[in-house]
Amino acid sequence: MSIDKTSATPQDEHAVENPEAAAAAVTAVDPRLLVREQGLTGYIGEFKRKMKTGELGSLPVIIGLIAICVIFQSLNSNFLSAQNLSDITVTMVGTGMISVGIVFVLLLGEIDLSVGSVSGAASALAAVLAVNQGWPEWAAVLVAIAAGAAIGAAHGFFFAVLGAPAFAVTLAGLLFWLGFMLKVLGENGTINLDSDGLIGKLTTYFFADVAVAYGLAVVVVAVFFISSFLGNKRREAAGVPSRPLSDTILRTVLLAVVSFAAAAMYNQYKGLPLATVIFLVFLIGTDFLLRRTSYGRKIFALGGSVEASRRAGINVTAVRISVFAISGGFAAIGGLFLASKIASANQSAGTGDLLMNAIAAAVIGGTSLFGGRGRTWNALLGVLVIVSIQYGLQLESIAEPVKYMITAAVLLTTVVIDSITRKTQKTAGRA
Repeated sequence: MSIDKTSATPQDEHAVENPEAAAAAVTAVDPRLLVREQGLTGYIGEFKRKMKTGELGSLPVIIGLIAICVIFQSLNSNFLSAQNLSDITVTMVGTGMISVGIVFVLLLGEIDLSVGSVSGAASALAAVLAVNQGWPEWAAVLVAIAAGAAIGAAHGFFFAVLGAPAFAVTLAGLLFWLGFMLKVLGENGTINLDSDGLIGKLTTYFFADVAVAYGLAVVVVAVFFISSFLGNKRREAAGVPSRPLSDTILRTVLLAVVSFAAAAMYNQYKGLPLATVIFLVFLIGTDFLLRRTSYGRKIFALGGSVEASRRAGINVTAVRISVFAISGGFAAIGGLFLASKIASANQSAGTGDLLMNAIAAAVIGGTSLFGGRGRTWNALLGVLVIVSIQYGLQLESIAEPVKYMITAAVLLTTVVIDSITRKTQKTAGRA
């Protein structure tokens, strides 16, 4: 009696030679996710791995900020004074808002050269409507922001639909909206704003009650702990690696130290600035948008590979247009804060080094020029570096040309680091 070895039953077709190996393959987990369960030891190992593979993140800019504080404080004891630090965090908001929009565009691997002119045009439009036309300031502000977003969407249309290079489109936009601003402002070239109005108070209003700053610190720390704790519980319930409670507590304590130190600093001067609060709200909101929503994941996907994103079913055209609209909207918001700082809209709005500072802030903060890597918090870190350098040099009465050269040197250093880390990641198979 012979056995037909060529025939097989349906069960034989699904049989495996090594059931143990198959089971392990099913339950395999990315080792990087296990870092959360390994506590401090896991994070130290992860840190070493990132250093070897060139994943520096925001580490260089944080080290740079510390160095800036140490150097300028040693040169002038007023650098870390409550007044100077408060002034820095208010001044940075205008440029920082514009830089947030730039981060979105850089994540696509593109550039928007029009943001400076768009910010000036938006502030001029708001000033004309509020002062010359007698509109309520809140309505003028909304129209200005909407106009900025519409301008950005128009740039995105030429880029995403008609295929014109973003560099050329936004360069044309830089010139066009600069001319539009000059036309709107008219022959006088300057429109003074009411310092007690909505726009004027954006950078001049402070919450003088000490309870506000400390209360906000308590809220921030509590929300962070609760969201982290509940998030870990959800991961545990789903069988996904999560951070140990000790890690969450340590992160919360560090955040509490920073938050309450900032609150104490603000209360030593005028109180908590409204501008800083608004900036932090936008940073938290945009960070959530990028990291926690499908729309944010689509932006990162486009920055990684346009063709792969298209094959995955992402509407590339719509995402591109929306990103440029976001950039235009944030340019308009930044323009309003800049106008508030000088209580006027004038012909110099949006010109000078504003564009370069906004782009530099995003790049210095850690957003890659090659696309696909960055966070909106990078705008905060980058603009802190730039404005801190400017204020430090101002305290030392350093000439304006030297300020430009130092800022350029910092930007070049950051770009070089970005290029080197990208090459390192490719070598390690991480890019």
